[in-house]
Amino acid sequence: MSGFSNADTGSKTADPYKSKNLDNNVSLREKVEDLVQFIDSCKFGMMTTRIASSGLLVSRCMALAAKEGGGVDLLFHTNTESGKTDDLSSDPKINIAFLNYTGEWASVSGEAQIVTDREAVRKYYSRELKAWIGDLGDGKHDGGPEDPRIGIIKVNAKTATYAVTERTAVGRGVEIAKGAITGNAPSVNKLRELSTEELQQYLQLANRNRVAQDRETNQQGLSKL
Repeated sequence: MSGFSNADTGSKTADPYKSKNLDNNVSLREKVEDLVQFIDSCKFGMMTTRIASSGLLVSRCMALAAKEGGGVDLLFHTNTESGKTDDLSSDPKINIAFLNYTGEWASVSGEAQIVTDREAVRKYYSRELKAWIGDLGDGKHDGGPEDPRIGIIKVNAKTATYAVTERTAVGRGVEIAKGAITGNAPSVNKLRELSTEELQQYLQLANRNRVAQDRETNQQGLSKL
């Protein structure tokens, strides 16, 4: 599939910023762990879904409830009767974007599933949900862990792109000023991309490590008997 282009730069890169800042020459573990650490520091993300009735996109600010899959699968509380669950039942494709005040950012794309299993809801339930869900006073829809309106949106990550930096704000400003004068793209971020294959590989490694840890814990428990 051909992409959009409005320029012919010959042998020169048309996107010097990306070429200068792309930092994929690191281990898979480091790429994922830096992403997970950044997401943890943000806590809130913008969830983008496709509106079922119009096909247009809409974004909502959501608080991260928990993570699974070695930290790359993201979980959010939801009211099952809200618009976003309607959107996801029509099209499960989803994006979660994170941004901090320094301009570092992350974008996680994947597919979502709406989890209503009460065991899972109880596991991740927070008493603060009652303020958002409300108590209807009928003894059932009370905003508690058994309220059927409370569910979880689980985002199974397929790809991720993020940019973090070790430079100070002053250091980034100097680099940008140099770029404005010289026309050379500034080196201000570590721009990293995680493919579907990489995330699958990391998930497999995380699962193996979890199984090994569980086995070790069980063996330690048996040795104390």
